[in-house]
Amino acid sequence: MRIRPLDPAYPGCMLDHVPGIDLTLEPLDDHLVVQPSDEETETRGGLIIPASAENRCQTGVVTAVGSEAGGVEPGDKVLFPREAGYEVRLAGSAVRVMRRGELIARVHD
Repeated sequence: MRIRPLDPAYPGCMLDHVPGIDLTLEPLDDHLVVQPSDEETETRGGLIIPASAENRCQTGVVTAVGSEAGGVEPGDKVLFPREAGYEVRLAGSAVRVMRRGELIARVHD
């Protein structure tokens, strides 16, 4: 497995998949892994506004937590700033790795 930067101007990284090796991401300390959601809003007139155009916050589902990231469990839906943490691409899927303190709230549907 090799780690390489996505873009020098943007903090994130790409994990290249090596055939035959299963990639998992285990956060350390107070870090956690969040799968951002691609929510869209539809107006009364039928116009669809992507979540990226609405505001500076985003929701996602926690997929893994570090040993010191108390109060959050895998499966929790959370609210966080778009700029929080680092974007990591695993096998073509983008996730965010961030500190517990970067979360704004837990979302209850």
